[in-house]
Parts: sequence; C-alpha cells; structure tokens
Amino acid sequence: MSQITTHILDTTRGRPAEGVTIILSHQQPAGWLELARGRTNADGRLPDLLPPGQTLPAGVYQLHFLVQEYFDKLETPSFYPFVEIVFSVTSAEHYHVPLLLNPFGYSTYRGS
Repeated sequence: MSQITTHILDTTRGRPAEGVTIILSHQQPAGWLELARGRTNADGRLPDLLPPGQTLPAGVYQLHFLVQEYFDKLETPSFYPFVEIVFSVTSAEHYHVPLLLNPFGYSTYRGS
C-alpha cells in the first residue's frame, strides 16, 4: 500500500467520487514539486498513489483534488474547481487523508 492514501466521499450523493484526478506535491523553497498523480477508483479511493515501499522524507505535502470535472460529469453546479489539502509528513508511517466533498463545501481529517 502507498504511504499516502486518500478517498473522496460525495456527501450530497452519499456515494464515492469516482474518477477524480489527484496530484501529490512536495513543498520546495521555489514552490511545489509534483511527485505523483492518479485517479480515484469506483470506491472513490486512491490506494496506489506512491509505489509500495516508497517512503517520503519529512516535509510539507499537498494533495490537489481536481473536482470540477467530477461535478461537470454529474451536471452539478459547484463552487470549488479544486481542493488543496496541505499536511505534514513527520515519519515513515501511513498517512490517510480523506476528503468529504459536496458542491459548495468540503471537509477533511487525518484518517487511519
């Protein structure tokens, strides 16, 4: 399993958000460096963002969720074209960063 995993639940529909592109970046002095990208599966999960066994160094990371395309497919007006979650990696442990999403709001938390 990837050290960084995520999933998206569309709280308005009560269903996983399938097909959302997510970009993982690492904060550098000159800006963000893209490390990986992937798309959520039918269960709204992205379990393989990083290759198994790859461990990120301590630092500040960002998950950039491209949600506009998802809402466009549903023909649902929305407010946020993307969502960015910035978090700190402090050890080699697993980090699960879920996104609870609706067309006009979102929430996140550190999962397990």
